[in-house]
Amino acid sequence: MKIRIIFIFLAFILLILCSYAFYNSGFKETEIKIKKVITPVEDINNESDDMEENNNNILNDNGIFSNYYEQALEKLKIMSLDEKIAQVLLVRVPKDNGIEVLSQYQFGGYLLFARDTMNITKEDFINKIMAYQNVSKIPLIVAVDEEGGSVNRISINPNLIEEPFKSSADLYREGGLDLIDEDTRRKNSILEELGINFNLAPVVDIASENSFIYKRTLGTDLDVLNEYVKRTINISKESKVSYCLKHFPGYGDNADTHTGMAEDFRYLNELEIKDLIPFKVGIENSAEAILVSHNILVNIDNSSPASLSMVIHNILRNNLGFTGIIVTDDLYMDAIKNYYDRPVIRALEAGNDLIIINDYVSGINEIKEAINNNLFDINILDKAVLRVLSWKYYKGLIDK
Repeated sequence: MKIRIIFIFLAFILLILCSYAFYNSGFKETEIKIKKVITPVEDINNESDDMEENNNNILNDNGIFSNYYEQALEKLKIMSLDEKIAQVLLVRVPKDNGIEVLSQYQFGGYLLFARDTMNITKEDFINKIMAYQNVSKIPLIVAVDEEGGSVNRISINPNLIEEPFKSSADLYREGGLDLIDEDTRRKNSILEELGINFNLAPVVDIASENSFIYKRTLGTDLDVLNEYVKRTINISKESKVSYCLKHFPGYGDNADTHTGMAEDFRYLNELEIKDLIPFKVGIENSAEAILVSHNILVNIDNSSPASLSMVIHNILRNNLGFTGIIVTDDLYMDAIKNYYDRPVIRALEAGNDLIIINDYVSGINEIKEAINNNLFDINILDKAVLRVLSWKYYKGLIDK
């Protein structure tokens, strides 16, 4: 009887010890898991790994600027959030205090309009552009719309150039593509002398005679247009002035997006057999930049204008294989500012690298607020900045 009682007592003690060991082991395992979740160092490392993986997607695309991806990535790693945001903004030069504003915000680029070029001597203009570059920690993109004809920002000032540039159509009627070549070389020489390194031209849209955009186009002959694109891009490579094909995916006969919304009812297969071809020719000849219009392609993506549409940007990146800089048309235009909230974030999420903007304070705050509230993936911003930096290395703006 005593032996039986002792046996039961020992079994009871053993059961208690096993239960305690099991509970203690489980508690420690849980405690370790909790520590892993809240350890700040590991969170930071994971975020860094995510950025590295995201940027490596660009490094592996064998793109037009791929020789400079590594250098651009090293620079990106040491940039602050403010510096990153600034690099994707192509800002209309403020009416006042342009040097002070640039010194404070360090934008990726300044866009000149007629008010910035009127009533100024050539020497003063050159000095002003040099002053912009002198306060820029990362060399500045200095851009202008100098298409010729009805869109002249520089050549309207006889102090800067004696005779305004003619439109591509007028030049072609007078002397064919050879005269356009001569004009392009002359334009490049003047822009480069003035300190301008990015021309938002040529217009490669195809439109009928009664449309808004027609007077800015070369015409409707696709073979001539393709040759024009090829020659213009190749001639631009002779200078330090980059050119920008516009307005992707082809403006067509649509309304003026400066003054309101424009809906385009063409289908993708219609664009593929005509309007996309000049852009494809430009890409094949190493076009560095393409500007996207604000037209809404209703039968391709009816939720957004092209400039804010991921679908349209995927056509440009994936279908046409473009690896250069995608630029929005001006977000200050009525087609955007009167209809769409958070346009800067939407533009970045769609796939733009460089955003033309007037209200830079609102644009910067929009990006910051979205990042701080986890409404925007900062890796998207990093990807755009990496392309812009790579482009600046490619152009020789940043020392190798």
